[in-house]
Amino acid sequence: MVRIAIQNLGNRAIESKHIERKVIELIHENGIDWMHACGKKGRCTTCKMIILEGQKNLSPETAQELQFRALKRLHPNERLACQAHLLQGALTIQVPDSSKFPHLTYTK
Repeated sequence: MVRIAIQNLGNRAIESKHIERKVIELIHENGIDWMHACGKKGRCTTCKMIILEGQKNLSPETAQELQFRALKRLHPNERLACQAHLLQGALTIQVPDSSKFPHLTYTK
């Protein structure tokens, strides 16, 4: 069982029996909108998430993430939701300001 809490979406929680799935897949399967301009291919950074807790529960960084990190487009506490797989346990994240949708209400 894995769990994702999205802190600035009212601590919305996702629980799933599916492990080793991409974070963005788990989010979308639970009816939550999450930005992904390149179609979940790791070619942009619009799906980035800020990791508050649980970084150790994610798969290693992909080549795409390492490239964006080298270009300073990903901070140490950020990952691409379309690339990171949640392997086990819990993950607490936030939507970055740059990826917020106007039709959703975000909390602090």
